[in-house]
Parts: sequence; C-alpha cells; structure tokens
Amino acid sequence: MTAIALTIAGSDSGAGAGIQADLKTFSALGVYGASAITALTAQNTLGVFAIHDVPADFVAAQIDAVFSDLDVGAVKIGMLSQPAVIEAVAGRLKAHGATNIVVDPVMVAASGDPLIADEAVATLRETLMPMATLMTPNLPEAARLLGESEAADEAEMFRQGEELRLLGAGAVLVKGGHGRGEESVDVLAAAGGHARFAAPRIATKNTHGTGCTLSSAIAAGLARGRDLNDAIAMAKDYVAAAIAAADRLQIGGGHGPVHHFHRWWEDRGARQ
Repeated sequence: MTAIALTIAGSDSGAGAGIQADLKTFSALGVYGASAITALTAQNTLGVFAIHDVPADFVAAQIDAVFSDLDVGAVKIGMLSQPAVIEAVAGRLKAHGATNIVVDPVMVAASGDPLIADEAVATLRETLMPMATLMTPNLPEAARLLGESEAADEAEMFRQGEELRLLGAGAVLVKGGHGRGEESVDVLAAAGGHARFAAPRIATKNTHGTGCTLSSAIAAGLARGRDLNDAIAMAKDYVAAAIAAADRLQIGGGHGPVHHFHRWWEDRGARQ
C-alpha cells in the first residue's frame, strides 16, 4: 500500500512554507501527498504581502475530492484564517472519518506577519482542537490559544501543553524553536504521559517553514504506521537536519527555507 497524507493549508508563493513545504516533506519521507488549499498568499523570504482566502465551500469540495478517491492515512492542517473555513474543514473531516489529524495552528509567519483573523482563533480552539490527534503550537501560538504570556521554561511549556490537551486535543506538542539555549526543545503532553524532544539549536536565519515541515513530517510518519512518539522523534531529526543544511541553499534575501531535500541534492554551491 502507498502511504498517503493530505495537507489542508495555505499556499506560499515563495514555496518555503505552507502547502509547498508540506508536499516537499511528504515526498522526502516517502509519502504521497495530496492537498486542499485554504488560502493563497503573496509572499517570499521577506514577508507576506497579500492573502486571498479560498471560499469555504471550495475548500470542502477539495477535501471531498481527495477522500472520495484516495486512501488517506493522515491529515496535516495548517493555515485556516477564517471561521467559515475552519468549520468547513472540521465538518468534512468528520464526515469522512479522517484519522491521524495533525493540527499546526499557524497564526504568524516567520516574518511576523499575521496569518489568522482574531475571530478565527476561538473557532479553531472550539471546533478543530477536539478532533486533533496532535496539535503542534509554537510558544507564541500556545500562549495565544490560552490567552496567556509565552512560556519561559520547559515547566511552563509542559503546563500550557497539558492545558491545551485538556481542551480536547488528543496530544499537544509545544515547540520551543522560539526559545533560547543551546538546545531547541519540544515537549509533548499526552494522556499516556509527557515526553521531551531535543536537538541542537542551529545558528542560521534560514528557518522559513520549520513549523509546517515538522507537522507534515509527523503526519508522514503516522501515515506510514509509526506510533505518535516515534513519528515525532523521526520528524524532529528530519527537521534538524533540514535546518542544518539550509545554508547550502541560496534562496531570496530574507529568511530562507530549510533544505527539504538535503539527503538527495548535490551540494553544487553557486549556480552553474
């Protein structure tokens, strides 16, 4: 059987994050990727310049088209900027009995540009969170979902993850990429207990798409039959290697993308 994962997210015209990063990640990890686009963004490594939301009924039609024909093993959900789209996504996934749902509550781009309307945050928390096998907020996103300040240490990260889990998510992975220290630490709050996933913090400005890449890598692992902790550990290793190789790429003048295909591309340096 071919492992299949569906990404439901926004399009990044610069191809470092969003749908494009998700499909690259699926492919890099041996999973066939399908997509349902929720928004079009005009963006590059310097920022987000415009957002065009896809109508909710058309988002639903894309999801229906995929599930009516493909055997989807996991779903990654990214940018959902409007309440109607969130409700449409939740409704169609419930109708199709979707499993292994990884929700990355994308709220702010790496450039600092907002990607979700304020009124959509409550809808996300109340409608989609209870359907999630796993949620993967970073420090600012976890704080915004709870209406609190950002966690300052691992103990606070675990507490916020557990509070989010108690709101309905199956498990919550609070990502520490925005934190400080020699390690980038993510903490998992799950019903079966907590876990810690760490990788060396890498000095590079080319980290565009790391959150999208991590969540889609976890979905890829679930689609291939890994259990949740194993899928997270595999995804953490993959993203760390993609960040470590990011400076081998020369993409744009701002925050460049991670290197999704670092295992396969030759390091040719400058263009030939």
